[in-house]
Amino acid sequence: MTSNHQPTEQIAALISETGAPGDAPTERLDVQSLGPPKPLKQTLERLADLDDDIVLVQFNDRAPQHLYPKLEDRGYEYESVETDDATVTVIWHR
Repeated sequence: MTSNHQPTEQIAALISETGAPGDAPTERLDVQSLGPPKPLKQTLERLADLDDDIVLVQFNDRAPQHLYPKLEDRGYEYESVETDDATVTVIWHR
């Protein structure tokens, strides 16, 4: 897992497809191999531990439909981008 640094080229390219701040530090969270509800729980736990200026980039094997309303309730914005290998959800604090 990558944490609190400038995004790699791949992550920067994904972030540029969203409305997330492109100059913010990022943290990568890969939950592709986890079964429900672990991706949801790990993502919410990670967000609770992060500073508000950090953009979380979650890699999942599907769109995290159950996560979206929980993010909205907690004041986060998000956008998901489909790649060949994963659904990437970029999450940032409003």
